[in-house]
Amino acid sequence: MVVHFLSSPTMSLPLDYASDSDRDRPCTLPRVACAPETALADPMLQRALLLQASATELAASVPYSHLCKPESGPALNPYASKSLSRKNLITGFAETEYMSPAHFDSLHRSFLRKRPLSPTHPSPIHNALLDTHYQKLDAAVLKTKRQKKGDPAVIDGHNAYRGPWAKYENIHPDPPLDLSDESDHQPAPPPLPAENLSLDPLVHADESTAFHGHSKTDYQGRSYIHVPQDLDVNLLKHPGQQECFIPKKHIHSWKGHDKGISVIRFFPKSGHLLLSASMDSKIMLWDVYHERNLLRSFSGHAKAVRDVAFSGNGHTFLSASYDRMVKLWDTETGTCVSRFTTGKLPYVVKFTPTSGDQNEFLVGTSDKKIVQFDVRSGNIVQEYTHHTGPVNTITFVDDDRRFVTTSDDKSLRAWEYGIPVPIKYIAEPYMHSMPSVVLHPSAKYIACQSLDNQIVVYSASDRFRQQRRKNYRGHNCAGYALQIDISSDGRYLMSGDAGGYACFWDWKTCKMYKKFKAHDSPVISMAWHPQETSKVVTAAWDGLIKYWD
Repeated sequence: MVVHFLSSPTMSLPLDYASDSDRDRPCTLPRVACAPETALADPMLQRALLLQASATELAASVPYSHLCKPESGPALNPYASKSLSRKNLITGFAETEYMSPAHFDSLHRSFLRKRPLSPTHPSPIHNALLDTHYQKLDAAVLKTKRQKKGDPAVIDGHNAYRGPWAKYENIHPDPPLDLSDESDHQPAPPPLPAENLSLDPLVHADESTAFHGHSKTDYQGRSYIHVPQDLDVNLLKHPGQQECFIPKKHIHSWKGHDKGISVIRFFPKSGHLLLSASMDSKIMLWDVYHERNLLRSFSGHAKAVRDVAFSGNGHTFLSASYDRMVKLWDTETGTCVSRFTTGKLPYVVKFTPTSGDQNEFLVGTSDKKIVQFDVRSGNIVQEYTHHTGPVNTITFVDDDRRFVTTSDDKSLRAWEYGIPVPIKYIAEPYMHSMPSVVLHPSAKYIACQSLDNQIVVYSASDRFRQQRRKNYRGHNCAGYALQIDISSDGRYLMSGDAGGYACFWDWKTCKMYKKFKAHDSPVISMAWHPQETSKVVTAAWDGLIKYWD
């Protein structure tokens, strides 16, 4: 309805507000046209009223209920040329959209849950969970029908980790199509009996050892692990008194492992023996001087050996394996003294130098704990449980009163020995996981192999701050737990490379001095001889151990 207001040029005020002179004048009020202007045609015969969006007047009388109706009709004229310009199909315009396979599978599962029951092909999960057609499955019931996610620390077995890949117990995928010839088809092997399927994640293996040298004692009756004194170098002096140099040539190779090497360790202080652990579940002891042959092999793990650690005097050593066992070995006789386990994967083992006879050791496990064992009783003395990921390294600092740990949670924590509360916690957004840490001979710094292709340095004092000026780059270590080492005089830092290179940096200037091809596979471990000036041992995944001078 349109209302027209007609006003005269001279509009008088009401009588109450007018002056005495204006009361005698006639009062002129505005005229209101209550009847709108309508079209000549009968409006009751009209079936449609076409209006423009900018129209402000109606040419016909329209009921109020029609005026309150929502807008309808196409936004644009379907026959206009502008709308036809975007038309890529006969029926209009279609946009392409990307859908990931995971999203498609989710929608497909939702369709399977909501589809109606089929009387000819009933489904067990539908008969059990669907009450009516197109009814959504109950989330709680569906969750019970799904397999358990498992423990992230378990790789295989009954409680193995499945995570988001856990399948549904009652939904089985269609079998793959067999496109091979029927004549080549072989019958499937019979299933194994139930008693042969072990659900225990702990796999035990019998310990055995073999001596491969010429004689276990010398002409004076001393054992083969005794430090030799008939050499040009004094192996009894304190390490670090000699000036070190970068090696230049390859002088010897040790070969005895069937698979890649995991870690190598020199005999403490003297370095006349070399201990190596491999993925073939074997541990071997090599002679560094004289004939440089294999002295003794240790077999007692069912899976690959992850780490080994000598005691302070070298008479015993620890081995950690993927069979979840930590074993204590006698270096001279090769017998297994004790066995320890927490049921989880041990990633790193370290004797505690705080006790005089080293009756305790630390184990970093896959369940985010550092466990402290007593060798004499075999019991757990203490647990350090503040990490949120598997523990990779344990390094003693501050005269062995404290130790620093790194984890897959991309953090660094410092602990007081025996107190299960960290005294320092470092976790920056730019930090990466650090699978290898070594203490500088000055005991003031620790060098950490970071998985962003660099080596970072932290102070080993009370503050444990990062030394941002010390940054070593030039090698590729991302994705590999490459171990690093520092020369005994503290002048050079070395690390392996994923391409098989050996890299050497100057500790003060952080400049790379040398990089040469050492192996055909990633150099997983490097060790500097504690008493020699330029003797370095490298080990790689090709199963070779090389000696450089």
